[in-house]
Amino acid sequence: MSGHSKWANIKHKKAAQDSKRSNLFQKFSTEILVAIKAGGNDPDKNARLRLAIEKAKARNMPNDNIKKLLSRSEKDPTNFTEVTYEGYGPFGVAFLVECLTDNINRTASFVKSVFNKLGGNLGTSGSVSYLFKVKGQIILDETKYDSEDVFTKLLEFDIIDFSTKNELIIIDVLPANLIKIKENLEKKGIKEYLSSEITKIPNSYINLSEENLIKVQKLIDSLEDNNDIQNVYTNLG
Repeated sequence: MSGHSKWANIKHKKAAQDSKRSNLFQKFSTEILVAIKAGGNDPDKNARLRLAIEKAKARNMPNDNIKKLLSRSEKDPTNFTEVTYEGYGPFGVAFLVECLTDNINRTASFVKSVFNKLGGNLGTSGSVSYLFKVKGQIILDETKYDSEDVFTKLLEFDIIDFSTKNELIIIDVLPANLIKIKENLEKKGIKEYLSSEITKIPNSYINLSEENLIKVQKLIDSLEDNNDIQNVYTNLG
């Protein structure tokens, strides 16, 4: 079969992740708590917290859950460490694995074990990260919004890239501008997002056959099933 397209599977991936809501909500809770400890529990004064809350809401995390987290003090005794692992999966696919963990040894052991078991190998810091750029990214459903109308609404802003693929509208922006642009779109009637977040975009993509893709996807799924792992980025095309 032909090569795999990440854009063709965004909706499918979102549905699959939503089916594991308990795991997903735990990850959102951790990110919100870390953001609170870093900058306080007022989303208007803490951009990281605001983005974490918006990401959680986009995946239907109940408001009551979020309110309970916001009521917890930044002096909460739970301590999380941010760590990123870099490496390659099967067929030379680049991996960045971002973690928030209260036990680095446990997380490191798990990541190493999964990579070794499923045909990957971990690299040193910087061995893969140079293949990615940090960007703000907004993804809309093109069946709900007209791409030309969305583009017109963005003319007053500096955006890095605007594209449409597989009934998706993909808007790449500078990370610092993400909240401002999202607020502007909301004021102009665009309120439903498939995603709106700071992410890492590969400089180029690698395409695999369907058979080989299944092997790489198994590694991705095994990593994402772990609560310590917040994000898994690859250069799959």
